[in-house]
Amino acid sequence: MERIKNCFEKLLLKGEKPLIVYATACDPSCSESVEIFKLILKYADMVEIGMPFSDPLADGPTIQKAHERALSSGANTQKVFELVKKIREFESEKPIILMGYYNPIFVYGEDKFIRDAFNAGVDGFIVPDLPPEEGEDFARKVKSMKLSPIFLAAPTSTDERVRKIGEVTGEFIYYVSVTGITGEREELAYKEIGKDIERIKRITGKKTVVGFGISRGKHIREMYNTPDGFVVGSAVVKRIEKGNFEELESLLRELKEATKPC
Repeated sequence: MERIKNCFEKLLLKGEKPLIVYATACDPSCSESVEIFKLILKYADMVEIGMPFSDPLADGPTIQKAHERALSSGANTQKVFELVKKIREFESEKPIILMGYYNPIFVYGEDKFIRDAFNAGVDGFIVPDLPPEEGEDFARKVKSMKLSPIFLAAPTSTDERVRKIGEVTGEFIYYVSVTGITGEREELAYKEIGKDIERIKRITGKKTVVGFGISRGKHIREMYNTPDGFVVGSAVVKRIEKGNFEELESLLRELKEATKPC
């Protein structure tokens, strides 16, 4: 949790906001994944590492295919932790957040999962299919290890639900900018997103980052003032699928520049 807090504070001093980049672990293979995250971390301020799962319901076709490729390469929870350890060999300061569905955590064992993640160098968890009402015990265990449970809020979240999310979440709330699955969008409802994030921050007092649909620097620029950070996933995963790392680096550079003050 301390690395996440420090990340926000350091960037705030420079007038910047964090770029948080998602990629699936072991896509297309575990060894290649290390090099991909090395490239991502040249530009990203935090990374979300997707834990491969056979039924990723909240994800669109691009990330679903990444899960399939990773599982075909032999990915499992233990290999995700090994990947984190390898990343920590060259990156000791930037936060690493695991994003994964609850079933693999349950199968692995909650307590063992949290402990092994801590030992590998993980800073937080996003579990999209674990609602705050059912995730209180998990959140308590995570916080007891000085890690950050991160819960999702959506345009459909009522004030009461937002209040509950604020009670259980750790360093920040992840605002899902659109209803539905992950994926790139041409345009986003910037004004509505801004108003809703203001509402969430007013109710909870928590930092709130925005994700789902962000794929270009202009998306970040259009709603720069209100969110505390920006998550990009499908646009990155699509370039990993193509194996076009020059294009990936160009995108990462564009996105990071957009998180800096004009």
